[in-house]
Amino acid sequence: MDALTAISQRVSVAQLTGPGPSDQQLEQIYQAAFRAPDHAWMRPWRYLTVKDQGLAKLGDVFAEAGMLDNPALAEEKIVKLKNMPQRAPTLIVAIASIQEHAKVPAVEQRLAVGAGIQNMLTAAYALGLGAIWRTGEMAYNMYVMESLGLKENEEILGFIYLGHVNCKLKQPPELALTDFVQRWP
Repeated sequence: MDALTAISQRVSVAQLTGPGPSDQQLEQIYQAAFRAPDHAWMRPWRYLTVKDQGLAKLGDVFAEAGMLDNPALAEEKIVKLKNMPQRAPTLIVAIASIQEHAKVPAVEQRLAVGAGIQNMLTAAYALGLGAIWRTGEMAYNMYVMESLGLKENEEILGFIYLGHVNCKLKQPPELALTDFVQRWP
């Protein structure tokens, strides 16, 4: 698949099934992430690959986080939290490792990680896989961050779910350039 097709036709896929990406596909996905624009070559990213029993373990962490936030949490919400990571056979936790730098503010470092995530999604699509970038309350939960071993200067920018498409792909919307692009001055 050529690059312009992958970029312009990629859509998020919420319904994913196994098998997950092979080790070779994961390596290609990570290499695509590493090509994101990165001011001063700071490489402000870190990724955790979660699959197999790790998905259930992460689900336990999500449920524990939910119960710590709300000890009266309803059983169906606990079950939902436990099942969240298992929406796909592979999950990647995208982490921004923010570093002090005189010329590269934290926002630019977060943008570099976000660009890397976009590259991952596009690479997955080009490899014939489905992917979706999710955040939600667990991405910002301190217990989750501590359980995953994040340092004080790190934050979760998203959970990238990867697998094979298990639904009909949505058609990307047709957007008019004139709605979003203007000449200046």
